[in-house]
This record gives sequence, structure tokens and C-alpha cells, in this order.
Amino acid sequence: MPIKKAIKKVKPAKAAVPILEEEAIVSAPVEVTEAEEKGPEKYYETVGRRKESIARVRLFTKKSTDIAGEEKAIVMVNQKSYTDYFSDVNLQHIVESPLRKLKSLNRFKATVIVHGGGIAGQAGAIKHGISRALELFDGNFRKKLKKSGFLTRDSRAKERRKYGLKKARKAPQWNKR
Repeated sequence: MPIKKAIKKVKPAKAAVPILEEEAIVSAPVEVTEAEEKGPEKYYETVGRRKESIARVRLFTKKSTDIAGEEKAIVMVNQKSYTDYFSDVNLQHIVESPLRKLKSLNRFKATVIVHGGGIAGQAGAIKHGISRALELFDGNFRKKLKKSGFLTRDSRAKERRKYGLKKARKAPQWNKR
């Protein structure tokens, strides 16, 4: 078999045209916002897992003066609020449980990218990821989170199907004759 070689054709470069000072484009001064002036915001990034779900969590510290007296945590899941993403109240409580345990619902802001599995597994993965990020933020949180079981990955998953059976353990009906 003959080997074909790829040949790139190079176009000649265009001659540079000097710009006269009169023709120079004058740009208007651009306003710089306060967030851009500071640079990138510091965050703690971790990964949480549950069943088939994987959640990448970024935990930002938030000034307590930002929103005062609000009872909801600020967690964005796949660019939606977690209350919109999880319509079930029980799943919402699972997501905010590590922050609620540390009594710091308004102290942190989290952005989460989650994929795989179902919504219950995704909520558990987010809980695991937020707990790990809180531990990175302050090592003293570890004792409370570990005691509550938030730092342990819940490894329960669906058991595989065995040959000769209908499901993982369900056998077909047995006949004597």
C-alpha cells in the first residue's frame, strides 16, 4: 500500500500596510468592574460521587453582608438554582445538609456541574462534594462532617445481573415437573 503524504500549501503573507497616525482608531475608555479589578475569585474545588453520578463542586467564600437574613443556601447546579434543579424538597435538604450542619447557609456560595445517574444520586454526589470542599476550607469542620457521615462516599450501587437469573438475585419460577 502506498503511503500518502499530506502536503500543506502555504499562502504568501500579505504585505503589512502602515497605519498613519490620522487613520489610527481611537477607542473609548472601557469601564472596569469591581470583580474584574480584583482578579479571579478564590475557590475550593472538589469532586463528589454517588452511584453513577459525579459532581464537580466549586465552593466560594461569601461576605456575610451580601444577603442578610436569607434562609436558602446559594448553590448553582448546572447553571440553575438548586431549588429549581431539584423540585423535591427532600433532595433540596440533602444538598444543603452539610452547610446546615455547620450553620453556615449564607457563608458560602457553590457552583456545581453534575452529570450521570438520576436526581437522587446527583443530590448525594453534590452533598459529598460540598462536604469535601468545606473540609478543604477549614480542617476543623472535619470532625462534625465525619461524625454526620458526609465525608464517606456512599458506595451502594445497583448490583449486577447474573446469568440464569432475571435480575441480580431474582430467579425464574421453579417447576418440579
